[in-house]
Amino acid sequence: MRLKILGCSGGVGGPLRSTCLQLDHDIIIDSGTGVGDLTLEEMAALRHIFLTHTHMDHISFLPLLIDSIFDRIKEPIIIHALPESIEALRKHIFNWIIWPDFSKLPSTDHPVIKFEPMRPGEKITLDGRTIEMIPVNHVVPGVGYRVEGPQGVFAFSGDTTSNDCFWQGLNARDRLDLLIVECAFTDDDLELSKKAYHYCPSLLTDDIAKLKHRPDVYITHAKPGQECVICEQVKTALQKLSIHVPVQCLTGGEIFTL
Repeated sequence: MRLKILGCSGGVGGPLRSTCLQLDHDIIIDSGTGVGDLTLEEMAALRHIFLTHTHMDHISFLPLLIDSIFDRIKEPIIIHALPESIEALRKHIFNWIIWPDFSKLPSTDHPVIKFEPMRPGEKITLDGRTIEMIPVNHVVPGVGYRVEGPQGVFAFSGDTTSNDCFWQGLNARDRLDLLIVECAFTDDDLELSKKAYHYCPSLLTDDIAKLKHRPDVYITHAKPGQECVICEQVKTALQKLSIHVPVQCLTGGEIFTL
């Protein structure tokens, strides 16, 4: 598997892009502004989109992506998401007011997109890659994903704060090589983290202590300008807990081979 980080920021500005992970040539996880760095040919090659939740920084370029390639594809792009997320997209985005309903264009028999509800615990296998949906704890219904290929396994938390379900889901499997996990705020904003249902370093490290695996850890979704502080606070907190894992903060553009 080839995983490329198209977007990993909790905001925008300059080179910053919001969340989008590209898996090989045909799958993306979330569709934030990072989608915009793909060429039209790369966009047209996409066959599946897995969404973690419906906040704007994770879906903002989904309507523009679909509109840009609707006349370049012969089969609909399948959008995999929670039923609640699909309902939100139908009601608030693809509603003919904010954006055309591409699940009915150019016709209901041959649409550009197809919604496929997915529930936590379900798995989908696509060309040797198994994508498992795992519940998380966010202010709107949200999930993370565990992706297993022939040679490696990674997991992506999506947006979340303190929980047991995501970590239990990862512990239920026997391998994890790479963990991409959100940490939006510094510890100075602990109370804000709790209200917004995001991690800060102290909350994240308490939860990583629940994980039986020791993967490489990459921090995502940091607020602009806080990336270095957040990463150092995570490293310090993990050291205090005697948890020894490599920790880095994503900047965008990274490529992992698993």
